[in-house]
Amino acid sequence: MMLEVQRQLGVALGMMFAFALPAASDGCGHLEHDGQGYIVCQVAAAQEPALRLWQDDEDGKPLNNFNNVRKSLASGERLDFAMNAGMFHPDYRPVGLLVIDGQERHGINTQAGGGNFGMLPNGVFCTGGARPFQVIESRAFAEARPECRLATQSGPMLVIDGALHPRFLVDSDSRYIRNGVGVSPDGQTAWFAISDRPVTFHQFGRLFRDGLQVRDALYFDGSISRLYAPGVNRADFGRSLGPIIGLVGTAE
Repeated sequence: MMLEVQRQLGVALGMMFAFALPAASDGCGHLEHDGQGYIVCQVAAAQEPALRLWQDDEDGKPLNNFNNVRKSLASGERLDFAMNAGMFHPDYRPVGLLVIDGQERHGINTQAGGGNFGMLPNGVFCTGGARPFQVIESRAFAEARPECRLATQSGPMLVIDGALHPRFLVDSDSRYIRNGVGVSPDGQTAWFAISDRPVTFHQFGRLFRDGLQVRDALYFDGSISRLYAPGVNRADFGRSLGPIIGLVGTAE
């Protein structure tokens, strides 16, 4: 897998792009693009079945944090990495579509509105369908209704068919630690990224479009962005979370 990271990110040097491979096998590493630092975690098509989405525990209570996710794992499993995966209401229920193991937990929301989620076009990250990974604009998703093993909706889209979201401003003063997901053009690789420090939407979108060379990428959140990635010594804490996505491995 780590050789694949090197291959996919081989355009780095020509784009002021650097990727430091971690010693751990979780596929996460430090990346620099346009003077900003990020952590990026790669998931290959063969690993798609090990990717999971979490919302509630067995009693229907929101899990809210990475520690509770770790406690929910079966014996012999470990959490390789995890991050928040979409916006949520005050009761931690998702604002948009949520599909876990093929079961729709919350319906799709295609309405424009206030806040980042309503800044159309927004989108859906889908796994396990016609391609291992897809990021699809929400209204196109609602019309096509593709099969997904996992799906989470958020917004706005960061990259749409190779173009940045039209409302992103180069000189914006809105800066947050932001996280999101992008998919390779062939749908065989997904990259989950979070910034080290506050960045603009424009900077974050360029990470995916220009740095990772993706044609479609989706914003997860900003003010509450969190990452658990022990391979790079990252274990964020803070406000409780709604949907959480992560990769599960086998404990040694």
